[in-house]
Amino acid sequence: MTFTAVPLTLYPDMFPGPLGHSMAGRALESGTWNCAPVQIRDFATDRHRTVDDTPAGGGAGMVLKADVLAAAIDHAMAAHPGLPLLAMTPRGTPITQARIRALSAGPGAIILCGRFEGFDERIFEARAIEEVSMGDIILSGGEMGALLLLDACIRLLPGVMGAASSGDDESFENGLLEYPHYTRPVNWEGRTIPEVLRSGDHAKIAAWRKQQAEDHTRLRRPDLWERHIDARARPASGARRKEKD
Repeated sequence: MTFTAVPLTLYPDMFPGPLGHSMAGRALESGTWNCAPVQIRDFATDRHRTVDDTPAGGGAGMVLKADVLAAAIDHAMAAHPGLPLLAMTPRGTPITQARIRALSAGPGAIILCGRFEGFDERIFEARAIEEVSMGDIILSGGEMGALLLLDACIRLLPGVMGAASSGDDESFENGLLEYPHYTRPVNWEGRTIPEVLRSGDHAKIAAWRKQQAEDHTRLRRPDLWERHIDARARPASGARRKEKD
């Protein structure tokens, strides 16, 4: 199955962009995934190909028109049936690695990229759209967020990273930040690779890495640490059923 990325955008030339290089670029060339951007402006009906208008009630900026967006969305969904429909927006649900894994396991995604002040709200009432945020930041458009999301998905596609376990220990995969890494030279500017990593004792190395991941997460991301502790303390569904019985 080929993963298909369908960005709906006013700037289709931004895709695949950086995803045409390195691992993602090789996967694109091999057909592991493909990119089919849709120009939203193609669905404007007036001679000026207008895609936006002034905000109802006044205010600064411009708003993307619901009728034009709906036509672009309907076209993309008809051309790529079965793909989930996402919109990049700061008010969306913050993306998680778990959601990325779920998307990468599917057929791809249609991703609506906003510009200006955003979307006419009625598009979310009229179409089933998953609103997604890449973090508490403001970008000039949804394209950069879409590229981040796609990069996270593509690297998980079979064969893209090489060994199937390549990403298993990385940050967020197990609810923790990743442990620190070192490589040669052993001594650099008076700093030495921790002795445990040179011991050859795999059990001690694994324990050290686990402890480092927990310490880094607790100190640097207390919010992530709290979620990790809550998840670890939560009983398995089977145990809950047994207690109820």
